[in-house]
Amino acid sequence: MNIVFNEAFYSSTYASNGASAPGRMESILSVLSKQDGYRILPGIPATEADLLLAHTQERVTSAKNDGPLFDMACLAAGGAIRAAESAIGEQPAFACVRPPGHHASRASTWDYCVFCNIGVALLKLRKQEKIRSAFVLDFDAHTGDGTLDVLKDWKEATVFNPYGDTNREYVEHVGNRLQQIDYVDIVAVSAGFDSGIHDLGHKLETFDFYEIGLLLRKMTRRMGHNRRFAVLEGGYFQPDLGKNVLAFCEGFAG
Repeated sequence: MNIVFNEAFYSSTYASNGASAPGRMESILSVLSKQDGYRILPGIPATEADLLLAHTQERVTSAKNDGPLFDMACLAAGGAIRAAESAIGEQPAFACVRPPGHHASRASTWDYCVFCNIGVALLKLRKQEKIRSAFVLDFDAHTGDGTLDVLKDWKEATVFNPYGDTNREYVEHVGNRLQQIDYVDIVAVSAGFDSGIHDLGHKLETFDFYEIGLLLRKMTRRMGHNRRFAVLEGGYFQPDLGKNVLAFCEGFAG
């Protein structure tokens, strides 16, 4: 499995918020880098043309006003693109990037997000005629309203934000929804580990992340391909973050 990561993401000076907290990337890479079968690939920044596939010119121009944040956000969107390209080549990938993106709509954004990383990646693949359809699972603790907005005019793209009062209800909801999808060209995941039991969502245990990854792997194999990728969104409780990401990747990669 490919892990898309640039050492620039270790920097916490581009912003001051939960997503840019010192040690957050280290808590993930210190675990993933020790595993066999994971290859770390660098991403390259998304171009302005890439960003304009998902966002208005005004949104992109406004983001440029904060140079360090803009540069990091371009690298994050580019990391998502690299992960999506890996998936098209039948190599599942996880993009360990920041800032996150699922609250970035076409013309606005909120929380820690700047650009819709998943949306940029998928729309670029569609423009290149590599895909016609996509399914996005967003298991972040918060609804991916930005992704919903960015992809709303693409009839062959579905964004699913699961729910459940308990962790078992939540995982069952994911499994039931995935079974309803007959076929899509690619599966993308907004991987928000703030849904963890000790994080903001107070719901999912470490094994639940593994199980969700496994359900997604089985989904794509049922469809006859291996085209799936995930992009980091939330996840702020650092003592659990690395092991939760690893659990998901173990299920997702196979």
